[in-house]
Amino acid sequence: MKDTIRQLIQQALTRLASEGVLPEGLSPAIQVENTKDKSHGDFASNIAMMLAKPAGMKPRDLAEKLIAALPQDDQVAKVEIAGPGFLNFFQNTQALALRLEAALADAHLGVRKNGPQQRVVVDLSAPNLAKEMHVGHLRSTIIGDGVARVLEFLGDTVIRQNHVGDWGTQFGMLLAYMQERPVGSDAELSDLESFYRAAKKRFDESSEFADRARELVVKLQAGDPDCLSLWTRFNDISLSHCQAVYDRLGVKLTMADVKGESAYNDDLPQVVADLRAKGLLTESDGALCVFMDEFKNAEGNPLPLIVQKAGGGYLYATTDLAATRYRSGVLKADRALYFVDQRQALHFQMVFACARLAGFVPATFEMEHMGFGTMNGADGRPFKTRDGGTVKLIDLLDEAEQRAFDLVKAKNPELDEAELRQIARAVGIGAVKYADLSKHRTSDYSFNFELMLSFEGNTAPYLLYAYTRVASVFRKLGKDYSEVDGQIILAAEQEQALAAKLAQFADTLGNVAEKGVPHILCAYLYDLAGLFSSFYENCPILTAEDPATQQSRLRLAALTGRTLKQGLELLGLQTLERM
Repeated sequence: MKDTIRQLIQQALTRLASEGVLPEGLSPAIQVENTKDKSHGDFASNIAMMLAKPAGMKPRDLAEKLIAALPQDDQVAKVEIAGPGFLNFFQNTQALALRLEAALADAHLGVRKNGPQQRVVVDLSAPNLAKEMHVGHLRSTIIGDGVARVLEFLGDTVIRQNHVGDWGTQFGMLLAYMQERPVGSDAELSDLESFYRAAKKRFDESSEFADRARELVVKLQAGDPDCLSLWTRFNDISLSHCQAVYDRLGVKLTMADVKGESAYNDDLPQVVADLRAKGLLTESDGALCVFMDEFKNAEGNPLPLIVQKAGGGYLYATTDLAATRYRSGVLKADRALYFVDQRQALHFQMVFACARLAGFVPATFEMEHMGFGTMNGADGRPFKTRDGGTVKLIDLLDEAEQRAFDLVKAKNPELDEAELRQIARAVGIGAVKYADLSKHRTSDYSFNFELMLSFEGNTAPYLLYAYTRVASVFRKLGKDYSEVDGQIILAAEQEQALAAKLAQFADTLGNVAEKGVPHILCAYLYDLAGLFSSFYENCPILTAEDPATQQSRLRLAALTGRTLKQGLELLGLQTLERM
């Protein structure tokens, strides 16, 4: 509906410009927002106030001319002026009901992408294979997964890229330790964290060991068969740990999505050579750097993007530059989204600018750093164990499931163990994911089991329960959502409010896809659940006064259930039919 209103306003602006009321060439960003007080309409725009000055008119006078110039549209019942010059749009409830009928009849809930479909690379998760995944990898993994799911639902071709850290100095240390203390079976390597700590201890204590580790890095990068064999074995075990976490989280990542740092190793000399050929390289203290005018430090001195160290080694920037042209040139992507910690913002700004300057990607290739804040403990500092260590992600998920099990068992002691475990898994894992996804991507947040497992407020348990409430209506009837006839009639205030929210699903998903912000979908589902609750309490369904009203309300409930289920699945949450 927002897109329809924007188009109507644009047509009115074009008409007023042709009549000389507005200057030619104006191209404002037309803002259309949902109104909170539905007595003042369903949508509002401040376009008259934005353009009053260039038009040389009072906002309300311009608003009157805009209303007069607006084309007729069946979806709009009327438009009114409010306050200093807001345009308030009232939906036509009959047209709204027809839109909902079409959504109910469509497997895709009437959702279509506004704009051309694209090939989109989503860079997500990217753990370091030298260690087990820890809580710091949660945000990249689940935010990236949620946005990727939405993009796919809208029809884009999504190419997931798990840019794992599987190359570099730390692997020389691990290889040296594996040579020193040969590992007989893969099971002996199952505790990666302990193995890494032991290798690091040797590296710090023995200069001889450290020298050998550095030598092994050189041999590994040169393609030594023995080093590559040990490296491959370690990586395979490490990746299996990662895959177990991905499966537990229910994210759409597989071994086939892994494209680690090592994959670009052969291209790094060429990256440097191509930068040199473009005249972009400058030597600074023996290192090869790219200096770009737009990047300076606080003193106004240019900042270097180092692509080769004085000793000849390469850096993250070199690998990321190689990745940009692989994603554009080989994968033929139109857009690349990087779900990486907010603290890497400057790094990616410089890499993207350099890639464009060097001609590694075309001007049309969109590269966006989708930075995120940190998950903190109750003290506001990065989440740690009680002894100050890093929290393994798998341990966090274990605790979440156990807490959920205890909670669900207390509420439903009559359920058998298997069903309790199934519910606990959906609630526990869902609670951890939703608590993260419901926060703005760029914000830090404090991890709190009690809050995230609450059945009140904007939480996974509340929304999962809201869905089961809809499902229970149809379970009592012994019917599926698709088995309800009749037509939607929007008479009561609560029916209209619920219907208006249901019609916003496509706009919401478009917003998530454009900006990479799953919290908007979370907020939408929370509002939808609240409006359904009000509708359920004020508009009897199974005891409705006549069959036509009952069928209408059942159809509204069916669309609500399907929308909640689809929305939660796009966030990567498993829904339940009862809990």
